Amino acid sequence: MTVEEQIREIMARITHVDGSIITRESTFKDIKADSLDVVQALVAVEETFGIEIPDEEAQKFQSFGDFVSYVENQVAQKERV
Repeated sequence: MTVEEQIREIMARITHVDGSIITRESTFKDIKADSLDVVQALVAVEETFGIEIPDEEAQKFQSFGDFVSYVENQVAQKERV
């Protein structure tokens, strides 16, 4: 399972939406994620991938794709170390 698929599964579980509607272009509003849902997703993703997502970075996410790209980059950096 790819990083994107794992994050999509986490978001779908937290927001109670069908994962198939979550695309890289989806905004958190599109998938009906409120601020608590986003925080829960961030924590779940941090735990799943063993990374930290600073609040300053999380506030920059405009779409699901931004979130996925950030996590993919962090996971790739972690694997290089």
